[in-house]
Amino acid sequence: MVKIIQLHTLEKYHLYLVFDDGVEKTIDGMQFIGNDPLTKPLSDPEYFRQVKIYENGRGIYWPNGYDICPDNLRYYIERLEICNSEVLRQSSQAA
Repeated sequence: MVKIIQLHTLEKYHLYLVFDDGVEKTIDGMQFIGNDPLTKPLSDPEYFRQVKIYENGRGIYWPNGYDICPDNLRYYIERLEICNSEVLRQSSQAA
């Protein structure tokens, strides 16, 4: 399993993540914000910036206990890359 070794909050709910296997990515944290009691607080930019890495690198978390494991974050990143590649491929074929 991968571990997160660095985390930086950026503008507009973006997170910059560095994994122990060398992968570095910026992801849109809006994907994790909902209307339920656990994720709604993340919609406050000040609260969102309170995200931390677990000491063992096995996830990120906010003060209310909401957390996301690194495997889910990597899946999100990989899935986003696949979708972006597909869109680019389709755009080049249409041109």
